[in-house]
Amino acid sequence: MGGGSWKDSTWRSYKSSSGISNARSAHQIYTQKTVKNEYLPYNVVREACDSDEHPNSSPIILGLDVTGSMGHLLHTMADKLGVTMGEIYKRNVLPDPQILCVAIDDFVSSDEECIQVTQFESDIRIAEQLKQLKFIQYGAGNGWESYPLAWYFAARHTKCDAINKGRKGVIITMGDDGFQSVISRSEIKIVFGDTLEKDLTTAELLSEVNRNWEVFHLTIAEGASYSSRVEKSAQDLLGSHAITVSDTDKIPEIIVSILQTLRGDSVAGIAESWDGSTAVVVKEALSGLEITPVNKDSEVVVF
Repeated sequence: MGGGSWKDSTWRSYKSSSGISNARSAHQIYTQKTVKNEYLPYNVVREACDSDEHPNSSPIILGLDVTGSMGHLLHTMADKLGVTMGEIYKRNVLPDPQILCVAIDDFVSSDEECIQVTQFESDIRIAEQLKQLKFIQYGAGNGWESYPLAWYFAARHTKCDAINKGRKGVIITMGDDGFQSVISRSEIKIVFGDTLEKDLTTAELLSEVNRNWEVFHLTIAEGASYSSRVEKSAQDLLGSHAITVSDTDKIPEIIVSILQTLRGDSVAGIAESWDGSTAVVVKEALSGLEITPVNKDSEVVVF
């Protein structure tokens, strides 16, 4: 997948015709009543491939918490998708971006429908498929959501030419809840159709996915499930790649800024490139971020 290119004019037209422009809440954008079978990850592989049009495809996975407390996040991501994509192109952050969105719920509460995955796309289909995801709205109240299942999907259910050429993809999950410590064999079988010999700890899975993907998690401090425990849960797993966000409205700019740090831009310089309150929020969010510099002797090449 991933043909075509993002055009601001096409986005403006779609935003108006789809009703996103006038939507006051996530419920008015994500109107899908049932999870579409085509977005279930069971026995599915998603591909981010090079082509004559996009010879250096860059796979990016955005994982969105779709439980009830994250309506503001979902509204912002749809309403400001033009900011995310537009700034990636305007700032020339990385070549030939291909975006896949993951809707993340909780395995306990929705079983095989706990994640939904779109295709890797480069054009307005990103917006079209995002809008077709179901806003689950509820969670299990167990202190975590299934964010690591997005990592599992990336590690074992994607095929990316960039990774085959030695370049890492990027995963950014976001939500206001904690992380489960163990992912059971039965969970993996039900959701993905894979047979494992034993359960996976979340730390083991992260170690695996880190081989080919730069992994970040945005903890949404405005969410109803947020607490210092939730923040610590993410930091214990991801270190400085666990980023706490105080203003949900600025998440699209924070996503772009994270991608800029991967190409070597300084946090101070990135923050100064944004206006007003956005600069303040970006600087605060990324203040502790540590990115390993890439050099000729490194075994890992990022964008």
